[in-house]
Amino acid sequence: MSGSLVCDVMARTRLYRNGVLEEEDFPVEEVSDHMGDPSAVVWFDMCAPTEEDLAQISEELGLHELAVEDALTHRQRPKLDVYDSHMFLSVYAGAFDQEAGRLDVAEASAFVTGNVLVTVRKSEEFAIDEVVRRWDSSAGLARYGVAYLLHGLLDYVVDSHFDAVEAMDEQVEALEETLFEERPIGPAEQRRTYEMRKSLALLRRIVMPMREVVNTLLRRNGEFVDGAMLPYFQDVYDHVLRVTEWTDSLRDLIANIREAHLTMQGNRLNLIMKRVTGWAAIIAVPTMITGFYGQNLPFPGFERAWGFWVSTFLIVLVSALLYRSFRRRDWL
Repeated sequence: MSGSLVCDVMARTRLYRNGVLEEEDFPVEEVSDHMGDPSAVVWFDMCAPTEEDLAQISEELGLHELAVEDALTHRQRPKLDVYDSHMFLSVYAGAFDQEAGRLDVAEASAFVTGNVLVTVRKSEEFAIDEVVRRWDSSAGLARYGVAYLLHGLLDYVVDSHFDAVEAMDEQVEALEETLFEERPIGPAEQRRTYEMRKSLALLRRIVMPMREVVNTLLRRNGEFVDGAMLPYFQDVYDHVLRVTEWTDSLRDLIANIREAHLTMQGNRLNLIMKRVTGWAAIIAVPTMITGFYGQNLPFPGFERAWGFWVSTFLIVLVSALLYRSFRRRDWL
């Protein structure tokens, strides 16, 4: 899990009134002034907050103690918990490092009320600037309030999953090509295959629960999500399904590549053993003949020059016949 970047001390805040961005980067202390205004929608971001930081907003927003506890706990499962006055969301953004073959993930949580969205990031690696960019690119939807902000957050998270699995697909294709190379599979390819299996397993753990997260929002039509925003959340849900199916297919494919690597290594070893055995059989012929003539007993050609030439001829003839026979059977 990622989380090495230090959080920016500057708080991020935004105020929308009647669907128009009215103010941003105002002090967090002023957030409570707008909570009671039904025409106002407020977003503010907290990066690596302490328990005291969350306690300050917990009472004003009426946050459930379990939701606050989950926001402070690392490595939560992606989920959407619905309470009486708010929802608690836990998600992970993903980014695939193509050089290392590793998936980096950044954790974030969110509290969602009728007119307030509070994002809680564990580190700066969760690119909140990208979420803000998505809000600005679809400013016409700001009239739908918190649902508009929540959609931008989920859209960024799911798109990061999509980008990660797309980059992984390219790596898997490169690994497939190594299956047809003449050179043996080296430690580098084996390590990359292992890293890909780990990364795909991690991606699946953060992608699979997102189906239930978005599906819960779709089922609770009218409570936190305006009906006009449903097509946009349905689009996010479609992307979640595509990423899930793509991840599962890549997991199966990388498992097949791993099995193919092992099978090809076994076949290559069998071929080497077959050739070594064939040469051993050929070498055994002169060993047998010279060993026979090494006996301390009289035999045809004993102490005669022609005996030496006969034995040499037999060695060459039988070895040549064996070599030809083994080559015909593709043993050499």
